[in-house]
Amino acid sequence: MGYLISETTKEEREQIVREALGNIDGQCDGCMSGLADMYQDYIDGKREIRDINMAFHASYVSGADGPTKRESCPWN
Repeated sequence: MGYLISETTKEEREQIVREALGNIDGQCDGCMSGLADMYQDYIDGKREIRDINMAFHASYVSGADGPTKRESCPWN
């Protein structure tokens, strides 16, 4: 199985993201909801996962804001 949008269904892309990020629905385990939201364009077939990762990396290196924690997260 590939990872490109043209090689996967929406359900497969959801599974790819879920497996890559781990348990994002747990008791705020790692507060990763922002990362899950970040990959929604990939799941919806709008942007390739590599493009999202490159944009995130560019924001991280430049100091621009990235994903945020959930408001209900006890680690805020």
